[in-house]
Amino acid sequence: MFTRNWPRHLLCLSLGLPLGSALACGPDFPMRLLDNRDQSLSELPEGNFRFEVSRLGQAIAGLKNATAATNSPGDGYGDAPSYTDQRDKAEQAGLTVEQQALVKQLRTLTDAHEVETQGASLPVDLRLYLAGAVAFSAGDHQLAAEYFQKVLALPADQRPLRSTWAAYSLGRALYEMSAEAGAGPGLLAQAQTAFEQARQLSADGFSDPLELGVASLGEEARVVRTAGDWNRAIELYATQNLLGSTVGYSSLKQLMSELMALSDDQLAVLLQGKSVQQLVTASLISRVGWSFGDQPPSEKKLIQLLQNSTRGSLDNADRLAAMNYQQGDYASAKAFLEHAGDGGLAWWVRAKLALREGDKAAAADAYAKAAQAFPQNESWGERRTPDWDFETVKPNCRVEGESAILALQRGDYLQAFDQLYRSQGVYWLDAATVAERVLTVDELKHYVDTQVPAVPSLTQQERDNYVPLPVAARLRDLLGRRLLREERYDEAPAYFDNAELQAKATWYGQLRKDAESKWWPTTRAFSYYYAATLARYDGMALLGYEMSPDYATFDGNYSLEAPELKVGPLLAEGEIKRQQATVAQPDERFHYRYVATALASKAADHLPRSSQAFASVLCKASNWGTSLEEQSAFYQRYVEQGPYVVWAGDFGHQCQDPDFQNADKRYVTQFVDSLRSTLRPYKRVLQVCGVLLVTATALLLINRRRRHKAQ
Repeated sequence: MFTRNWPRHLLCLSLGLPLGSALACGPDFPMRLLDNRDQSLSELPEGNFRFEVSRLGQAIAGLKNATAATNSPGDGYGDAPSYTDQRDKAEQAGLTVEQQALVKQLRTLTDAHEVETQGASLPVDLRLYLAGAVAFSAGDHQLAAEYFQKVLALPADQRPLRSTWAAYSLGRALYEMSAEAGAGPGLLAQAQTAFEQARQLSADGFSDPLELGVASLGEEARVVRTAGDWNRAIELYATQNLLGSTVGYSSLKQLMSELMALSDDQLAVLLQGKSVQQLVTASLISRVGWSFGDQPPSEKKLIQLLQNSTRGSLDNADRLAAMNYQQGDYASAKAFLEHAGDGGLAWWVRAKLALREGDKAAAADAYAKAAQAFPQNESWGERRTPDWDFETVKPNCRVEGESAILALQRGDYLQAFDQLYRSQGVYWLDAATVAERVLTVDELKHYVDTQVPAVPSLTQQERDNYVPLPVAARLRDLLGRRLLREERYDEAPAYFDNAELQAKATWYGQLRKDAESKWWPTTRAFSYYYAATLARYDGMALLGYEMSPDYATFDGNYSLEAPELKVGPLLAEGEIKRQQATVAQPDERFHYRYVATALASKAADHLPRSSQAFASVLCKASNWGTSLEEQSAFYQRYVEQGPYVVWAGDFGHQCQDPDFQNADKRYVTQFVDSLRSTLRPYKRVLQVCGVLLVTATALLLINRRRRHKAQ
């Protein structure tokens, strides 16, 4: 733990100070919706470009998604496998050893006719395709196209291996011919037809190990883009992206760069097209190219041109409304919403506009409709907030989280918690805050008992590998710790995640009860001390707050700045009172250490001051990392009341374990020693009194014996 290893703690703190709301060095921190409630409700998170463009593509029946076989991005340390290597490997598949050797040798030739002659023993489709491929490599695109057309002219049963290859390569050859001087104007259209044929052949089941059917989408998009059809190019790239090709995604980003480089007049014309509008809108609401700070002038220009081109447009209205809301043009956002339908994004923007107008009831209703409309599995990926926290944007969860802010404000605390908890790990910090500071312990217990059943414990191997607990287990742990803090010892253990913690919770509860109920002082001291030890060394797991001030959610290694509790438009007095009633006692970082020292002090209260155990308990507690004032107070108490011990010179560091058995004896010796000390000034008088008492007793006995004999 960093925070009490002083040199490292100070370094950590010094590094953490510039981070604003995060008062610690270390990892990135997740966004908290409740930290700045007004900002959470007013902002509309930027979208995700990958998700947005996936909405633009159309699936093609029979055409399978790209796989790692042809879509590998590499291992991060080198280039992805080359297309040539992939082609050579695929080209050898299904051939005999002799055929493989011949194909490899034919690939080294430069004369297509020689390939056809020397490859006479190969299947006809393979021989003709190889001849065309050699011609293509030699730059003779006309001859290459002729060979590829010969392959496609064969009966279907004679071209099982190279049909898709030939159609794809024919499209490439025709495209290259279109770029050559003197080429006919119809070649681009022929190339487009060839790529369409390649997709159909792949969908029909012809051999396509290189997934050329998917690749043909990008090639055709290049053809139509060259012909000036930006809208069709966007559709093709979007479909290629939808089928899992990274080429499609990167090409769409490249198209956006090209669009932004055009003149205003050129861009204004292109923005009349639906697909161009959709691509530009997807880029703008996703803030591709910038996030925070000054908006680039090119973005501002693009927004203005898009707004001018979409006047009266009903297509993509929900995205246009969102984009205008993000830009602060609320009137335009409201106008687009009239045509935006009942999608989740449209209702989300309606909720935010209702809040701007002060209509919280309408906002709550819109949030509910947005939550129903958004698919639960829709994700926009991760983003950075203006405070540089990170957020995994799942619209359904975010909408529920914002709705929870309104629920808290109107006093629907259980509903608010439920909405935050359903996000699982996304807004766990907010859910944890409500669970341990806003809900009563009985409200939380009822929720857990009815809706959060126990989950299987992590294995020891998973714990050793720092596998995080499921959110359900984290909530149950939170409840178990809260029950222990509120002295409901019998109820708490069952909620802890594993048997080890359950046993410790049971032991802690028993010690606390024994400390209050046992009559013999040393037994009570024993119970107080070992409860204190558990609180000190297992306190984070048994008693720690998930959030402030202990931050068990970070294992105590980091802390966050807690927002001020002040009545406002989104923070009602009722919630503040609940939070004040559940504040840590004391409200100090690692508060359980103070709980431990308080218990240790009670243990010392029940021990003889002259005992080694008294000195040891004070010595141990003084080194439990609370405050310098407490450490000094423990030492001062030892000096004033405790006995001499040989290890007192390094008090707080070299402490013996308390000897409670010998402390029992000290009750007798301490009483006798105290009595002797009190009677010492009257020693002579007591001696005379003692002699007189003995003499009187002897005379009494003699007199009684004489009477007995006389009878």
